[in-house]
Amino acid sequence: MLTPRATAIPIRSPRPARPARRSATDGLLLVAHGSSCLAGVDEVRALGEAAAAASPGLAVDLGFLELADPPAGPVLDDLVTRGCRRVTVQPLMLLAAGHGKSDVPAIVLEGRARHPGVEVLFGSPLGVVPELLAIAASNLAAAGGAGLPLLVVARGTSDPDANAEACRAARLLAEWTGAPDVDVAFTGVTWPSVPAALERVRRLGHQALAVFFWFLATGKLVERARGQLGEFAETTGVAVADVGYFGPDPALVPVIHRRRAEAIEGLHRTNCDTCSYRAEWPGMADRVAQPRGLGHSALAADHRRSHGHRR
Repeated sequence: MLTPRATAIPIRSPRPARPARRSATDGLLLVAHGSSCLAGVDEVRALGEAAAAASPGLAVDLGFLELADPPAGPVLDDLVTRGCRRVTVQPLMLLAAGHGKSDVPAIVLEGRARHPGVEVLFGSPLGVVPELLAIAASNLAAAGGAGLPLLVVARGTSDPDANAEACRAARLLAEWTGAPDVDVAFTGVTWPSVPAALERVRRLGHQALAVFFWFLATGKLVERARGQLGEFAETTGVAVADVGYFGPDPALVPVIHRRRAEAIEGLHRTNCDTCSYRAEWPGMADRVAQPRGLGHSALAADHRRSHGHRR
């Protein structure tokens, strides 16, 4: 049995109207990944609106790296046009992989070049912090998953350091909630896949399982993994509690503003000691000291450059 969750996500629906934009001398540009899934984009927009509501004196806006509009670069230009003399560019991302370490910094560097009189700062991704663990733990309790063996599903990336952070998140959540066993799975790029992790569950003989998605919003990857969970539950008889993902939870807003404050203070929380942009991982040595915004996501680069920097 699989705990039911909403599916049937509309794809490539019209872009909703943007909320009224406020003028200020200090701005916050939230940069999300982007998706062709309207529901996921709407959830990210709702989080951005909550962050704006929490700081009435701050000009807060949202841009995307790929697959959704508006691109982040033109949004930064618009914040400057509206009077911002300092803009913090904050990755609205959970883990620091290639997007957070390369694509978003490229937006910062390009913005500095276009606006030499404006202070453009780079914030750190949200990271694995107690607030996020508390949200996941609350979801576990609400779905009846507390105390069950736990599977944490993350996006997966070619950056070994980010994949290690996902494993760290899974272990910390298991410690937080008292799960008797924990595993991690990825929806793509790296291993283990969701089906492979579920096969481990079957071999271990677990009769029930709680699954939390270490995702900010829904989308194709989440729904594909949910289909795999449903097939597993149906064929094995294992009771699977779909605990969901973070979504536009209000508890994320203080983390966003804390990361902005840290950027203003010159503090950065992105770990690069073992990332592929600093350490020579086998097969990835060409990434070391690579220019920002190159060699990671062609979609993100195209999204930055194919939309004029002003609208």
